[in-house]
Amino acid sequence: MTRAVAITGTRSTAHRDLASYAELFADYLGPFVDPNVSFYLGGATGIDSLALLWLAGNASSQITIVVPGTVQQQPAEAQQAITRSRNRITEIVELRADQLDAPAFHARNRWMVDHSHMVIGFPLAGPQGTSGTWQTINYGAEQGKPHLIVPV
Repeated sequence: MTRAVAITGTRSTAHRDLASYAELFADYLGPFVDPNVSFYLGGATGIDSLALLWLAGNASSQITIVVPGTVQQQPAEAQQAITRSRNRITEIVELRADQLDAPAFHARNRWMVDHSHMVIGFPLAGPQGTSGTWQTINYGAEQGKPHLIVPV
């Protein structure tokens, strides 16, 4: 049986170096890396792109990218991560929202959680806020899905 994990996280990642993120992913995504695990990522900048690149280079797991509109509408950094990892991406889901606004991103996040068995979130360190990362983590919790929170 294939298990599915949604990954969500902050777009603000400049406060750490790449080695720090690689270590975090090895510690907190590594235990889930398995050919029978599928990862869902949002295809945005920040944690989405960094986790995609780490998984593509370190895992044999299935990888699905979910975007609210199309890949061409994603920021350049995210498009580059997707292009670099294309040979490792199992599927790209383009939800084709008419407008890339908060409701479209929330719909993307709910789609990932609805298709997953658990959520791993990498929010900015500090108090819980109203960011998309926290909304995704909380939506997973409301659905009764296990969630792992790794502040960055």
